[in-house]
Amino acid sequence: MKRKDVARAFRVKDGDGFHLSRIAPAETLGFKSKEEVAATVTRGVERLSALQEKLYAQDRWAVLLVFQALDAAGKDSTIKHVMSGVNPQGCQVYSFKAPSNEDLDHDFFWRAARCLPERGRIGIFNRSYYEEVLVARVHPEILAREKLPQAVVTKTIWKERFEDIVAFERHLARNGTLILKFFLHVSRAEQRRRFLERLEKPAKNWKFSAADLAERQHWKAYMQAYEEMIQHTATSGAPWYVVPADHKWFTRLVVMEAIIAEIEKLDLAFPTVPPGERKALQAARAGLEREGSA
Repeated sequence: MKRKDVARAFRVKDGDGFHLSRIAPAETLGFKSKEEVAATVTRGVERLSALQEKLYAQDRWAVLLVFQALDAAGKDSTIKHVMSGVNPQGCQVYSFKAPSNEDLDHDFFWRAARCLPERGRIGIFNRSYYEEVLVARVHPEILAREKLPQAVVTKTIWKERFEDIVAFERHLARNGTLILKFFLHVSRAEQRRRFLERLEKPAKNWKFSAADLAERQHWKAYMQAYEEMIQHTATSGAPWYVVPADHKWFTRLVVMEAIIAEIEKLDLAFPTVPPGERKALQAARAGLEREGSA
């Protein structure tokens, strides 16, 4: 299978009629092991590093990567491994937890909008404004804490939020932000296995929270919320990648290949020196060479 086809298999750019059942969390497209894709991943890290350097130097495009998933799906480790070769100066990661009182006094885009990447940078959202059509939907008490006027909390609020998200992302795309969104699709059985591992290994105890177990009881509600989220917000300008997450090595491969394939379409290049400045560069070089021969 060609590199570009690995990610394309999980790309959703038109969510109409999409169902999560189409993609198995344990899918690996015939790849058998971490070792089988190790060389490809290594080359991918190098390729992404080179692309990020051009992105930063050209200073025209911004890249926004959005990661959404249930607990233990592997968001943190995927970000860590895929972005391991990227210069920290050109990359910024934001993790969105429960909103603060200040956040709740603004619209639900506010805290994310403040963290959008500048031109030339890659911004990563570990969770995002999509929590407002996920956790807030599964837990109505969270929506109630948002202090919205009762008149706007109607039966159509989720449809309206989907529309607002699509409009927000369209605005970003029209202003030079490449948006890629990843839903790491883990199975209930694999999440259970990872929770047990966190409990059994002292070095991983800190990763476990009783709240994670409580959220697991809402599995069906979350699956429905994620499915409808993808159906309503997957667009050609801001596609979703529904990435199988039961095998972390395959998850990282898909995410890396998706990012590389989309950034390559930007036709990035290092800025060229204007003709009028070349004489100054030549003069500087001549001066440095004279120093070396003195």
